[in-house]
Amino acid sequence: DVKALLLDIEGTTTSISFVVDELFPFVRRELRPFLHKNWDSSQSVIQDLLQDQASQEYLTDSDKNIISSEDGTVEERIEAISRLIYKLMDADKKTTPLKRLQGDIFVEGYSRGELIGHIYDDVKEALERFKNANVPIYIYSSGSIAAQKLLFGHTKEGNLLPIFSGHFDTTIGLKVERESYLKISKEIGVPPEQILFVTDALQEAEAASKVGIKVVLSVRPGTKPLPQDCAFERVDNFSN
Repeated sequence: DVKALLLDIEGTTTSISFVVDELFPFVRRELRPFLHKNWDSSQSVIQDLLQDQASQEYLTDSDKNIISSEDGTVEERIEAISRLIYKLMDADKKTTPLKRLQGDIFVEGYSRGELIGHIYDDVKEALERFKNANVPIYIYSSGSIAAQKLLFGHTKEGNLLPIFSGHFDTTIGLKVERESYLKISKEIGVPPEQILFVTDALQEAEAASKVGIKVVLSVRPGTKPLPQDCAFERVDNFSN
């Protein structure tokens, strides 16, 4: 019996092309203007970003000096931080500070109506079916909780947030680590074997299944091909 539904976003409820072709380009385009306008209020997330281990790999010595120097102008620091963020995005890093900053930038896009959250046509009806059957639905994505809520709160189908019972992001752990799923199970109060997790990522599916969670792999346009010996059940739309 399934007592809780746990869903990935990209490649599961939402097209990969929306993330790659709309959300990420929006961040790249709006990053510098956002930092100029919100420089003081963004200092906390910027410091977390700079201290993150992944950032250390991509931060050049010259940019480190620019950012840490009291002689550097705000403009120079913004340029150095922007270079770092572009590198992290190019490498598809999913660090919590980066995702937080992206979420802050998304706020402006959704509020101005430039971004409209994409969900597949079969998703809303299926989610309502689970909800009407008293099965709570949770989101687990590498995107920040704030970004998740923006997406589902501004879809072409309207505000879908009331459908969900909760949201999880990388603050609870990486999606490829089994411990993350144990933490989610404990937090929602449902044993792993009574949770159904739908994702397009094989590594995530393997991590979740190791703790006893039931897994279905989402196969949507643009998702990575699965190996022939993949034993997980697959679904290409939520109507199934």
